[in-house]
Amino acid sequence: MSTATPIPATEPGTVFRDPAFRHFWFARLCTTIGYQIFTVAVGWQMYDLTHDAFMLGLVGLVQFLPSIVLLLMSGHVADRFDRRLIVRTCQALEAVVAVSMAVASFSGWITREHIFLFVAAIGACRAFETPTLQALLPSVVTPRQLPRAVALASSAAQTAIIIGPALGGFAYVAGPGVVYSLSAALFAIAAILVATLKLRQAGLRLTTPVSVKTLFAGFAYIRGNPVLLGAVSLDLFAVLLGGATALLPIYARDILHTGPWGLGLLRSSPAIGALAMALWLARNPLNRRVGRVMFGAVALFGTATMVFGISHWLPLSMAALVVLGASDMISVVVRQTLVQLDTPDDMRGRVGAVNSVFIGASNQLGEFESGVTAALLGPVGAVLLGGAGTLLVVAAWMRLFPALAGRDRLHDHPAGAR
Repeated sequence: MSTATPIPATEPGTVFRDPAFRHFWFARLCTTIGYQIFTVAVGWQMYDLTHDAFMLGLVGLVQFLPSIVLLLMSGHVADRFDRRLIVRTCQALEAVVAVSMAVASFSGWITREHIFLFVAAIGACRAFETPTLQALLPSVVTPRQLPRAVALASSAAQTAIIIGPALGGFAYVAGPGVVYSLSAALFAIAAILVATLKLRQAGLRLTTPVSVKTLFAGFAYIRGNPVLLGAVSLDLFAVLLGGATALLPIYARDILHTGPWGLGLLRSSPAIGALAMALWLARNPLNRRVGRVMFGAVALFGTATMVFGISHWLPLSMAALVVLGASDMISVVVRQTLVQLDTPDDMRGRVGAVNSVFIGASNQLGEFESGVTAALLGPVGAVLLGGAGTLLVVAAWMRLFPALAGRDRLHDHPAGAR
């Protein structure tokens, strides 16, 4: 069992005043910005070396594959060992990888093979870091603070998504080595913050021997819990079908007739909506009818997708994407909070690993689905079909998962209540 230093309880509305949560929030901000600027540098450098769009696609695939390969192991490790140790070790290794890429770039001997190797290493580290960091949050705050904490933690991620690419792009003017050095510094800061993180109380740890049953326990738990299965699968299919953001370059150039500046505005719009909603939910957490609110948010996501699909006016397209990002954040906060509250502490790593892979798969496959559908139906047809498909999924899931639709409060019968 891990050790923890008890700290005084705080009221739900003062969660950010808690030093432990602030350490967690800034650690997540730093590690996410570090990863964002790392990926920007990798993309630019790979294209500079190869001038091959296919190689850019392979970079994304190489980053994602470790999370699939290490899925069972990463969740099991997160439930068996001190989560703070796992997270800071991953962040320290990510800093080492970024430093290695900086040295290779400054020296001029980096090749596409080196980039694939380093990217795979980062992907492997994040396969352990991401679900473990999520599973760590309930040990930092109380169950009643968790909805606000999830929203605030999501705001850190969205802030990083807005700041990171711009910061990486500006820094790349000085060369990729500078970007990788900056990324390494941010990973190192995150590791230090996690190392000094004080938990509210020690969490339960998995003590049973390793077996096929314990390895697959995350899948079994989600499958046996209608609320979690409905929430996770709803997000999977909604993002899979509603992946309009993959087609933004086509919309910017061929439909909205704007340039790179317009594409930048379009790309930032969902993150702006998501950040605004995350901050609002942190101050005004959902208290009643959370199941129906989640379904309503996903339906709004589908509707906003369709509005974006038919728009030929840049301000309207941006507004639709802002609404899309805001509604998606509502779904994210509800799902993440349910996953944490309805899962026992010694299962959170394995359940979180399954949830993380579902999210990654929906994003990756959603982009692939949008590209294939756009090739067949054109970009407008693809986006409209995706939005309509999302609405159909909402209608079907409300009938298939009545327990989720009828969920009233986020903290009803929390599995790991303390």
